[in-house]
Amino acid sequence: MVQVLLIVHLILAIALVGIILVQRSEGGALGIGGGNMGGLMTTRGSASLLTRATAVIAACFICTSLLLAIWSSATRAPSSVLDRAATPAPVQQPIESTPPPQPAVPVER
Repeated sequence: MVQVLLIVHLILAIALVGIILVQRSEGGALGIGGGNMGGLMTTRGSASLLTRATAVIAACFICTSLLLAIWSSATRAPSSVLDRAATPAPVQQPIESTPPPQPAVPVER
């Protein structure tokens, strides 16, 4: 169930980014789809439709974010950082150093 909700969440995120990029820019040069819609919709109607679609997708995105956060915290046992700090860390034994190997053939000087 969590995987399905995660997939829906990702689809909503992509749709939200896409619908925001399609909206007409109010004053900056960052809008890529702000030109004429080719007579498909009027400027006022498209702004209203895109604004409402953005609001609906954003609300659904927030709801899925909250549901994912609630489900992920419900599957974990509650713990505290102080509890983990109170338990001592395991002590590692020092590694014994061995002397370097001697050459097999004596070296003449």
